[in-house]
Amino acid sequence: MPNPFLEVSRDGRIVILRMNRPEERNAISDIEACNQFVDLCGEIAVDESVSVVILVGTDPAFSAGGNLKRMRDRQGFAPKETPIATRNSYRQSIQRIPLALYELDVPTIAAVNGPAIGAGLDLALMCDIRIASAKASFAESFVKVGIVPGDGGAWLLPRAVGLSKAAELSFTGDTIDASEAREIGLVSQVVPHESLMEAAMDLATRIAANPVHSLRLTKRLLREGQHMRLSSLLEMSAAFQALAHETDDHREALDAWLEKRSPNFTGR
Repeated sequence: MPNPFLEVSRDGRIVILRMNRPEERNAISDIEACNQFVDLCGEIAVDESVSVVILVGTDPAFSAGGNLKRMRDRQGFAPKETPIATRNSYRQSIQRIPLALYELDVPTIAAVNGPAIGAGLDLALMCDIRIASAKASFAESFVKVGIVPGDGGAWLLPRAVGLSKAAELSFTGDTIDASEAREIGLVSQVVPHESLMEAAMDLATRIAANPVHSLRLTKRLLREGQHMRLSSLLEMSAAFQALAHETDDHREALDAWLEKRSPNFTGR
């Protein structure tokens, strides 16, 4: 029985999820790994003491996507029986991750420590913010092994880098380095490899310093704004603003600002 795919740790309001199967380059290759992602996202969603999540891999890779040996032997998400069985396998396993991680109301940071390939790139794309080690590399490589993005990459990648660049990366399967990833907007920072977690924690700490409910409501507006009309988003923003105005943390923020002191947020 393999070790749990995700190792969980916590620093105050920050939860760190570390993919921890380095011998498989953190490939997502079984239903247990998928279930762990989904279950942990469910726990985080209802834990109002969590403000930020960092997702990182154990070196040398962030995630190599799928396990090609298991794929060849039809031991992964494509069973031998029928195309219908394969379709249902994807829907019941890896496709549950974007529905859990991308839709999580808590802000998420992908700290990309090494290669993020195929489903590994898509996993990083499910996070709100991506920062990269100088050792990171990225590829939407499904076409290279004769398959298609099966976990939402065709929806996620164009929203990160635009349709033309997403098509180029998807049709060629080319690998790009961290520098190019920053140039095209795939990541927002590139830092020395040894400084990656320090940079991720610094960013997470600055986020977690803000009121938890404002963070979650703001993230939901950003998500919904990707497919709503402006008028509809404004209606939702007004409703969310009404909620935010009645929190203790909003009143504490105003008092602290006017009194020129640091706020003491309680999550209420």
